[in-house]
Amino acid sequence: MRARRITHILITATATGSLLAACSGAGGSGGSGGGGQSINVLMVGNPQMEDIAKLTKDTFTKDTGIKVNFTILPENELRDKVTQDVATQAGQYDVATIGAYEVPIWEKNGWLHELSSYADKDTSFDKADLLKPMVTSLSGSDGKLYALPFYGESSFLMYNKDVMQAKGVTVPEHPTWQQIADIAAKVDGAEPGMRGICLRGLAGWGELGASLTTVVNTFGGTWFTKDWKAEVNSPAFKKATNFYVDLVRKHGEAGAAQAGFTECLNAMSQKKVAMWYDATSAAGSLEDPNASKIAGHVGYAYAPTVETKSSGWLWSWAWAMPKTTKKADAASKFMLWASGKDYEKLVGEKLGWSRVPAGKRASTYEIPEYQKAAAAFGDITLKSIEGADPANPGLQPRPTVGVQYVAVPEFQDLGTKVTQEISAAIAGKSGVDKALDDGQKLAEDVAKNYR
Repeated sequence: MRARRITHILITATATGSLLAACSGAGGSGGSGGGGQSINVLMVGNPQMEDIAKLTKDTFTKDTGIKVNFTILPENELRDKVTQDVATQAGQYDVATIGAYEVPIWEKNGWLHELSSYADKDTSFDKADLLKPMVTSLSGSDGKLYALPFYGESSFLMYNKDVMQAKGVTVPEHPTWQQIADIAAKVDGAEPGMRGICLRGLAGWGELGASLTTVVNTFGGTWFTKDWKAEVNSPAFKKATNFYVDLVRKHGEAGAAQAGFTECLNAMSQKKVAMWYDATSAAGSLEDPNASKIAGHVGYAYAPTVETKSSGWLWSWAWAMPKTTKKADAASKFMLWASGKDYEKLVGEKLGWSRVPAGKRASTYEIPEYQKAAAAFGDITLKSIEGADPANPGLQPRPTVGVQYVAVPEFQDLGTKVTQEISAAIAGKSGVDKALDDGQKLAEDVAKNYR
């Protein structure tokens, strides 16, 4: 399926498969009588989630009788919606996709149902097969899982091999950011309307904030030192941000200030950019010949560095169950299925092996069909995930664990506000120095809560 920005779609995986208005979400009774149970699932609008919304009706629902109402939202809207629903204990959703940032915070707040007991009872789920970085990032302070990974990712560089060959450019397997900037200048305009690189410019702690923070890390910067000294307007943070903003303004995608993951995926797959630095999970979509004009012609390199040995982030979109659900058994059945080996096989057979939601299980990388489909990116993806170091992602000790975020509740607001100003700088409406000076004040207010 062609990647596109999804503004607000509610897909109901029922026998009719009808599209409903977003406000109708939960439906009426929600009991177990009549036609069986139904559950409400809130998901981020990424290709892997669109796939499961298509596949559920004729597989999971057919086998279990459990109907699944999917609400799919763009990333920023999803974060606002799920936080509001879970924090206020509104109970509208039985399952929601959240990430490694939310899990430890929400577990401490008592908002999530532990899932280890369900995973342990279901022997076919094979919890031991999950990659250790994923298990660690999705576990609570008690060591139990509080979310089941749908797919895991780090970040890397993707590039158009044909363009590089035509321009006589060799992309290093382990490039520096200066090398990438130089290459972006050389390949900018290589084809009509093509820009040199796509970098996220859309405001949001998990959009622009994610990719920018990895650049800040490897330039030697950090949001906070270990003793909670705010460093947002430090020389290293400023140098990294100026580099990022300059690169995307000179050689980045059209409309960069409004471009997030989805927009960059579309730009790369439609040959509108020659390179893209982003999530490793994007590779499956780029290699899908039914969705991408560049399938089979993509090269992959490790996340660019400056001062650190590596700089890839670590993330998992995962299934979580709010404690407010009254349908824990039905919800857990869906999550175990969606996170399991059989679902990966289903995607491979029905949609193509490159589209398998990978990055969470060791066994995925041993499947012959997947190895063939992911030959260009599978190994580098797995090594990037295994090589990510959320405890020490930069040059100095950190106050919390996390590569592309700071694992405290206040960071969601802090990161979003700071990236709003940086996004404005990308759009030419503001300057980096002002954005970071304003951000420093906000960061200092956060730091006061932890000293």
